[in-house]
Amino acid sequence: MMRLPVIEGLIRRRLLVNFRADPDVVARLLPAGFRPKQHKGFAIVGICLIRLEEVRPKGLPRAMGISSENAAHRIAVEWEAPDAGATGWREGVYIPRRDTGSVLNALAGGRVFPGEHHFSRFAVEEIGGADGSGPTIRFSMQSVSDACCETAPHADNDDSAVAIHLEGRNADALPPGSVFHDLSEASAYFEGGCTGYSATCDAARLDGIELRTARWEVRPLDVTRVYSSYFANATRFPAGTVEFDHALIMRGIPHEWHSVPDFAVAAPARA
Repeated sequence: MMRLPVIEGLIRRRLLVNFRADPDVVARLLPAGFRPKQHKGFAIVGICLIRLEEVRPKGLPRAMGISSENAAHRIAVEWEAPDAGATGWREGVYIPRRDTGSVLNALAGGRVFPGEHHFSRFAVEEIGGADGSGPTIRFSMQSVSDACCETAPHADNDDSAVAIHLEGRNADALPPGSVFHDLSEASAYFEGGCTGYSATCDAARLDGIELRTARWEVRPLDVTRVYSSYFANATRFPAGTVEFDHALIMRGIPHEWHSVPDFAVAAPARA
C-alpha cells in the first residue's frame, strides 16, 4: 500500500484528557505484545482531542493544507523491541479508535496515511478569556453510524453510541488528586509517547505513526465536565477501575507525522 512518507501541518489546539485506570483491566484491552505503561501503580488512558490545520504532504505550500477536528482514544503502552537499548522496551500509545470530522481523513486514513478513522460530528466552542486565563473550551463529539471494520476485533465499532463531551479552561497547576506530582512530571510522561499504533480492519496488523513536534509545550487545563462513552462503558471498565486524572493543552505547534512500520499482532485482543 502506497502511503505518504511525511505529512506536516500545525497543531492549532490539542487536548490530552487523561484518566488513571486499573492496570489489570487495561491489560485485557490490549493486543498481544503490549503492556500498560504504568505510573505509580496506575495505567494511564485517555483521549487526544486535536485540531489540525495546514495539513499537507511535506514540501507543499501551506495554502494547500486542510483543517480538521479529530479524536483518538489512547492507552499508554510499552512493548519489547530488540533495538530498544538497555531496557529492551519502547513506549508509545495503543489507539483502539480514531474519529474525525473530515470526510477526507475518513476516506484516506489507513490508505494514504496510517490510521483508520471513523467519521463523527464535532462541535467546538472557545468562549471568553478576556481576563487572561484563556477561553473556556466546550467540546462535543458524536459518532455517525457506519460499516467500518464491523468484524475487526481491535476496533470499537458501536458507532451509534460513541460520544465525548468536555468543558474546561486554562489552569496554573494539575488537580490536587492527580497521580502526577506536577506539570513537569506529566509533560515528560506524555512527551515520550509520540509513537502510536492504531487498530485496523486487519486483525493481524496495527497501523504505526509517529508525531514529531517543533517544540513540546503543554499547560494544565481545569476540566469542569468530562465524559467519554469509551471509558464510561462498565463492561470495558467496571465500576471503580477508571477515574479522570487531569488534562493538558497545547497550542500553535508546527508538527510532522511520520509513518513507522506496522505492528504485527500475534493474537486478537483479549476479551
